[in-house]
Amino acid sequence: MTAPGVSPRVFARALSAFRAAVGAQHVFTSEDDRLAYADPYSPDEQSHLPSAAIAPASVEEVREAVRIANRYRIPLWPISRGKNYGYGGPAPVLRGSIVLDLSRMKKIEVDAENGTVLVEPGVGFFDLYDHLQANNIPLWLSVPGNSWGSVAGNALDRGVGYTPYGDHAARICGLEVVLPDGDLVRTGMGAMDGSPNWQLYRPGYGPSWDSMFCQSNFGVVTKLGLWLMPAPESVMGLDFEFDKPEDLGWVVDVLAPMRREGIIQQSPSIGNWLRAAAVLTRREEWVEPGRPLNDSAIEAIRKRFEIGWWSVSVRCYGPVEINEATVRFIKRAFRGRSVLAMNEARWVQGDPPEGSPVTGTPITFPLANANWFGGRGGHIGYSPVLPSKGDLALRQFQRTYALYQQYGMDYHASFAMGERCLTNVNQVLYDRDDPDMMGRVDQFFRALVADASENRYSEYRTHIEYMDLVASTYDFNRHALLRLNERVKDALDPNGVIAPGKSGIWPASRRRRRR
Repeated sequence: MTAPGVSPRVFARALSAFRAAVGAQHVFTSEDDRLAYADPYSPDEQSHLPSAAIAPASVEEVREAVRIANRYRIPLWPISRGKNYGYGGPAPVLRGSIVLDLSRMKKIEVDAENGTVLVEPGVGFFDLYDHLQANNIPLWLSVPGNSWGSVAGNALDRGVGYTPYGDHAARICGLEVVLPDGDLVRTGMGAMDGSPNWQLYRPGYGPSWDSMFCQSNFGVVTKLGLWLMPAPESVMGLDFEFDKPEDLGWVVDVLAPMRREGIIQQSPSIGNWLRAAAVLTRREEWVEPGRPLNDSAIEAIRKRFEIGWWSVSVRCYGPVEINEATVRFIKRAFRGRSVLAMNEARWVQGDPPEGSPVTGTPITFPLANANWFGGRGGHIGYSPVLPSKGDLALRQFQRTYALYQQYGMDYHASFAMGERCLTNVNQVLYDRDDPDMMGRVDQFFRALVADASENRYSEYRTHIEYMDLVASTYDFNRHALLRLNERVKDALDPNGVIAPGKSGIWPASRRRRRR
């Protein structure tokens, strides 16, 4: 396989140049290499298979790789660690692109006094957690549910976590970026050489550019500044269970004002019963293969795990006396409501480590849900955003749940509450070895997107297969945002070498490929 639009002879010359730039041992071209960079959850690995991969170890090697890509018109697909499972993993949108694997770049610089870190893309959540622990630095991470990905990559894709610092993109402060022509820029205060304020003050002077490189293909981020949370004196909270599907509406209306007012500091996630079952059991334990999960199976799952139809954990961070008062306030807000169960959680410095994402500890066990059906399991993420209103959340659930049933899929979803919005995170679980099921996944996903678009909601991130589809739902003024993105793309990347198709943004030379 060669890169798209490139002859075998030119491709061979490009690979030779890449070997000279990053070392022959860090240029991967075999069939096994290419499959290693495929989407591990894809029904068809070939549709987004790269032609090769290269793994630079320094900013200068990245710059040289980008210059080579321009010389030979080779599209590059930058990845940090390639662990964005459910959204495409390491695979490129454009088949035949060369993966630019930044996982060897693993430098960490922590400013313990100011609570900041500067990381390279290859630094994973476990790497940073171990660094903080080994050096006894009293700072906490915010981690996603599956925490083996990149700290920088997750923030740039607007990933979320469980602590008050869970909006990872909002905690970015200063980037170093290789532009599509190989130039190097630092954003914010980093534009002043040697500035001590690079990770302390976001805007700098003039236009602010950090957000421009989130979910974009306008450059290759080689360093990312991030604010970390000072280790709190205590973490306290409440774990709630709710009995009925329709409880979702009033639960959202109770939580939303407290979230807006800052009484609840983190983003609670209201999830259904399958979150526990899919991680801890297999579907065959509850129902015969090919049969739907009926009410009796759902009741059996809930009984074994002692959970409601919906569950939510709320946590407070800070001094003991403040957290105790906040927990009392939250309990009063639920007084008189139909709560199936409410249990208090309490951790104070000096207690044994709590060991979960709510206390900044990276984990990977939620990925076990890919084994729900058995076979070669997988999932795809579907995550539309809607206002924090109970009636809207309930209607979103009812419509989406009906579509799950229509297409014969198992409902696995949550509603993550931001300060002003809800993100309805759905994991569409499937068995890649089941042709009938895989034949329904694409139609089901497109039905979900159509339903959201009809109600004027859209996803905040999506799988590589559906980036054009989701970009098309942002349709104000005949897709003015897409036109703006394309003008910026063409100005910065006239040869279209950086991640063509990322977030639906194609360079002029490849726009005919838009789906």
